Amino acid sequence: MTHGARHLANGHEDKEPTRADKAHPAESAQALTPNRLLALWHGVMQRAIADEHPDLTARQLALLLHIYLTAPPHTVRGLAAELKISKPAVTRALDRLSAYQLLRRKRDEADKRNVLVQRTIKGSVYLRDFGDLAARVAKGV
Repeated sequence: MTHGARHLANGHEDKEPTRADKAHPAESAQALTPNRLLALWHGVMQRAIADEHPDLTARQLALLLHIYLTAPPHTVRGLAAELKISKPAVTRALDRLSAYQLLRRKRDEADKRNVLVQRTIKGSVYLRDFGDLAARVAKGV
């Protein structure tokens, strides 16, 4: 890990802004306008579809990102509460994400009533690639 960086759950480093990053706050604020953000998201989604990434819904992607970017353990009950969606909606999203092998479910040995949601290598690779794709698109927006 480099100086001034922290390690994220997704395996990447989140570097603190450098002096150069802080030099032009007006440019940074301008870069985050709603239209620019929408153009970025549009470009990322177009490229993801063209590159044949799994076609995830917004809910599925939000759930996947939450699982990979926040510390475990994750349960269906906990995810529903944190994301403010119903347990059946979480279960449906997990069904699809599990089918893509982007995560897996395992019965909690300590409390058989709970189902733990776990990361997979395939899910980590998917999100790393998706993040790299977003970074490439951002350079062009």
